[in-house]
Amino acid sequence: MHNKTKSYKGTFLILLFLLIAVVLVSTCYGAVYISMDEIFSGLGKWVHKPDNMTLNERIFISIRLPRACLCVFVGAALAVGGVLMQALFRNPIVEPGLIGTSSGAAFGAALYFVLGATFKFNAGEWTLPLAACAGGILSTSLVFTLSQSKQTGKSSVVTLLLTGIAINALFLSGVGFLSYIARDPQARSITFWNLGTLSGASWNAVFIIGTSTVVCIAIALRYAKHLNALMIGEEEAQYLGIDIKRLKLNVLLINVIMVAIATAFVGVISFVGLIVPHLLRIINGSDNRFLIRNSALLGGVLLGAADLLARMALRPAELPIGIVTSIIGVPVFIVLIRRKNYFF
Repeated sequence: MHNKTKSYKGTFLILLFLLIAVVLVSTCYGAVYISMDEIFSGLGKWVHKPDNMTLNERIFISIRLPRACLCVFVGAALAVGGVLMQALFRNPIVEPGLIGTSSGAAFGAALYFVLGATFKFNAGEWTLPLAACAGGILSTSLVFTLSQSKQTGKSSVVTLLLTGIAINALFLSGVGFLSYIARDPQARSITFWNLGTLSGASWNAVFIIGTSTVVCIAIALRYAKHLNALMIGEEEAQYLGIDIKRLKLNVLLINVIMVAIATAFVGVISFVGLIVPHLLRIINGSDNRFLIRNSALLGGVLLGAADLLARMALRPAELPIGIVTSIIGVPVFIVLIRRKNYFF
């Protein structure tokens, strides 16, 4: 046990170092190179003399730094969401995107863009996240409800994933319809959700996503032991005094809030929640207390590296980050299916 705890701490420190390194590299490189001297001088002027910043310093403070921070929080939200879903359904190929959360959130955001002014729905800075959360809750609830067996009231993995595919198609069709009837500015905003991008990063988005992600991860850690017990089976977990229905409801709610708010600002980014937990299980096993903490770090590392690749591949233009994560994620997903029989 002592050696395992030491291994967990070592992995945590390595991932923390990688995260800091990715953030620094990400802030330096892009269409314009920013040196470390300019980064440190920009941080100093940001606090004391914001009016005296050079152009590169302003780019760093207003564009590069919030974008790097957004990568950290969004990657953490998607990765931890993947851990929670995989633990809840006891299957390592489940992720938030596969059970409709991302597509539902994108539909909620698209609905707000097209019809928000008509219905005069305005909750200030939280309007878009609330619309995305409503869509994510609706889609995830539909998947969870429709996949349950009438006889047992339980969901098999096969039924869950097939229902998720159907609900994803339904809500993405809704997004397509809204794109069709939208005006040009609205249509461009909806296209943003479908491809996924961090080009709209701002300190406001960092604050909202950072707040929701940190709070949700802190709450999720409270359920880590319960999820560990659930790994041995629902009946066995009930014998240990765990309320399974309440656990599922609370974990689903945490997942929906994290993923939907992240999706509201950056669009649909797939496969982060699939790859990260699986890599960590290979390193240190399936203890959810370890997985939740370290997935937050590795999710930020992976998304930060993917964003850097998206910006550098075709600079000064950039690829949508959803394309990059899909290129990485699809082969991993296929390898998982071929190496192990997760369905039957």
